[in-house]
Amino acid sequence: MKSSSHRLPPLNALRAFEASARHLNFRLAAEELGVTQAAVAQHVRGLEADLGIRLFERLPRSLALTAPGRSYAAQLRRAFEVMNEATAALRPEPERLTISVTPTFASKWLLPRLPAFAEAHPGIELRILATESLSNFQSDGVDIAVRQSRTGFGPGLVADLLFEQEVVAVCSPAMLDDGSREIRASSLDRLTFLSDAHDLWPEFTERVLGQAFPASARQMRFSQTSLAIDAAAAGQGIAVASRFLVTSDIEAGRLVQAFPDTMDGVLNAYVVTLRRSRRPVPTAAVREWLLDARRP
Repeated sequence: MKSSSHRLPPLNALRAFEASARHLNFRLAAEELGVTQAAVAQHVRGLEADLGIRLFERLPRSLALTAPGRSYAAQLRRAFEVMNEATAALRPEPERLTISVTPTFASKWLLPRLPAFAEAHPGIELRILATESLSNFQSDGVDIAVRQSRTGFGPGLVADLLFEQEVVAVCSPAMLDDGSREIRASSLDRLTFLSDAHDLWPEFTERVLGQAFPASARQMRFSQTSLAIDAAAAGQGIAVASRFLVTSDIEAGRLVQAFPDTMDGVLNAYVVTLRRSRRPVPTAAVREWLLDARRP
């Protein structure tokens, strides 16, 4: 049986003393440890009684370490660092991958699905690079990208089809005529058209509605598709967008499809990766997750 003189004091008391020694303040130590100030003071008093040594001088507005307290605090700090290092060595660092997407894809499709990704792949940490400009896989450190394109990609890249572009018109349910499930094509003159940088409304009205875009149409223009979609959900007008960007809002009842017919677009969405990936295993996992997540 070991001598009581070699018995370690309680760990909570040691933590309370070490934190108090760094802050020279029981209140700040309590905030760091997530306990009450009274609990920290009690732990320190108990430690001093257990050791039979005074560790602090109690001053009116602060604390001061005694000589034994200063030496003990330094050694405890190193002991806690060793324990932290040993624990960290048992926990592998997460794989960090950078995914490049447009701001609209990020907000309307990717972000709502990130909790499911984190649950499925806890060992992969995603860095989201949301930009309208094309990212460079090399200079921007991109591992995987989602982009809409009408053309092919370079020979050093692999592109998997994520979504074929189907353009739909959407609006708030409040904009529908009484008793109707859609907006009448004859009502175009009274609508506000929400446009983005793709400016698809003239083509949509001609191909889908069979009439020219009204010359006197009221328009609101946005730099990003997500802003036009949000404006439509707020009842400010009617927007056109790729179906995969508005599916969640339609399912949630924030948007409805304004017309029954849709338009096939040429900007299909692809998952793009380097043919010779820098991190092949986690990149393949993210690629597969993206392709699986497109399914209902």
